[in-house]
Amino acid sequence: MPRLLALLIFFVCASAQAVPLGNTSDDLDRILAEKGLMERIGGQLEQARQTVGGKASDLVVTAMGFLGVPYRRGGESAESGFDCSGFVRAMYEQTIGLVLPRRANEQAAATQTIDREDLKPGDLVFFNTMRRAFSHVGIYVGDGKFIHAPRPGAQVRVEDMRVAYWQKRFNGARRVSGTNGESATRP
Repeated sequence: MPRLLALLIFFVCASAQAVPLGNTSDDLDRILAEKGLMERIGGQLEQARQTVGGKASDLVVTAMGFLGVPYRRGGESAESGFDCSGFVRAMYEQTIGLVLPRRANEQAAATQTIDREDLKPGDLVFFNTMRRAFSHVGIYVGDGKFIHAPRPGAQVRVEDMRVAYWQKRFNGARRVSGTNGESATRP
């Protein structure tokens, strides 16, 4: 299953544009069909959707649609750019309809703590990048990777949490109710 998820992420990333997607399931199917992969993975796609949950799957695919959007401190939209917490907040509101707090540390406080080993696509990952806990946040996409708006001069991108920089700064993982099979609640 991890290989399938990594393959899906690769092809969505390769085909993503800095605009939000419409119906994410249809968009993913279209991208896979264009790349000639639909026949090869067949029922595994549906199995992957069921494994990570429909909402979490849609969240990750929607987030991939914003790859390349520039970072902007305080930014909350594709038009103006995103900062890390603005990106996470926008993805959850647009995809799931949940409004998260604005700042990364507030998002950490409003969500359920989980073990790193229990991470699923759609969960939040937090890092200490400014000499304070929970100063940076991203969305876990699977296979040890997360998507985020990293810093001024950069763009929304996918990174590997196993890289030494991110390993050293990892603060914890959190789950937002309603993304991986739990009932949805508003923070």
